[in-house]
Amino acid sequence: MRAALEGIRVIDLTVWFQGPVAAQHLADFGAEVIHVERPKGGDQGRGVRSIKALPVGDWNQYFLVINRNKKSLAVDLKQPRGREILYRLAEKSDVFLSNLAADNLAAWGLTYEELRAVNPRLVYAITSGYGRSATTTKPAFDMTVQALTGIMSRLGEPGEPPIYLGMGSGDAYGGLLAALGILIALQQRRHTGTGPIVDASLCGAQLLLAAPTLQAYLATGDTRYSRQRSRRTPDNPLWNTYPTRDGWLFLCVADDDASFARLCRALGDPPLGRDARFASAAGRREHATALVDALDALFRARSAGGWMERLRTEELAASPIGTLRDLSEDPQAWANDYFLETLCEEVKRKATIRGLPIGLSKTPGRVESLGPELGQDSELLLADLLGYSWDEIGALKDAKVIP
Repeated sequence: MRAALEGIRVIDLTVWFQGPVAAQHLADFGAEVIHVERPKGGDQGRGVRSIKALPVGDWNQYFLVINRNKKSLAVDLKQPRGREILYRLAEKSDVFLSNLAADNLAAWGLTYEELRAVNPRLVYAITSGYGRSATTTKPAFDMTVQALTGIMSRLGEPGEPPIYLGMGSGDAYGGLLAALGILIALQQRRHTGTGPIVDASLCGAQLLLAAPTLQAYLATGDTRYSRQRSRRTPDNPLWNTYPTRDGWLFLCVADDDASFARLCRALGDPPLGRDARFASAAGRREHATALVDALDALFRARSAGGWMERLRTEELAASPIGTLRDLSEDPQAWANDYFLETLCEEVKRKATIRGLPIGLSKTPGRVESLGPELGQDSELLLADLLGYSWDEIGALKDAKVIP
């Protein structure tokens, strides 16, 4: 059966994470993604051997996983003949995706207007820090945009430094939004016959991550939505983190009297259930710190797993706060292909990788290969797809247009 995106060809002129992961989502579902790289060094992600100073192991999982299912074309776009290669590729492609600086794209003749003249049907997708209409051109990283958009200002205890959400959440979400925008643009092209510009940014992704709290602030102007809050003074003490005998648990219970009664039953009918201070939602909010302290003492008496059994009996939502190791061993995550095993050619063995966050019943995604070696597909793409003769390819190599 044909893959969902089979027949779609993507020029992937991106580096680091946000752009490459957008193209990865398309490649996972069958698009032909050609990762265009500089001949010397390639995508900067090829050099990543540690994350926050922690080694990533004996293979480059940073680059290889987000560039899986792709081909690699190494070409020097600073040379006119290198740009000619990209123009010829654009003629035969559906999508141009880049997260490089607008000044670089303009210097290389790769603006929307210039590529549209080559192929009017080409979808032109840009991922950036702040959006195409931004007044700033300063460099953007996941953490700098988190700082700007107010997400960090809400994390951590009052009086303590703001906390970075971590894990490249904006990059990952921004890449997913870019992939969504590309799919919408391809659908629009079916109606109009021409390819539009897709604009996805880290800033837009972070604002969407903050959507419920951000919208509450926009609607009310209440600064409580934009500052740090202590777990000991929550608006709803039943929606909070609590320490257990072997770790932490997140309790997610509505603050109504019926739910509070069910929680008390799960806790073994403690005295706090008969405490007049906690007899109403208003009272529980007014005396939130006292209630949190009482719940802290109760939850410490059992393991997280023990409490989960009791809470499930009362149909109350909660979850132990797990680790990445816990997640990687979760049978449900494996059953849903959120983790996969695949051969890593770099170390000649199977490796566990981040899998597919989206499932399709009839045309599921797949991981056929990890990221390519630098320029491994250059000659075949030039010969078979773009029609260069082997003499012409040899001349391009002699001129160092391709390696």
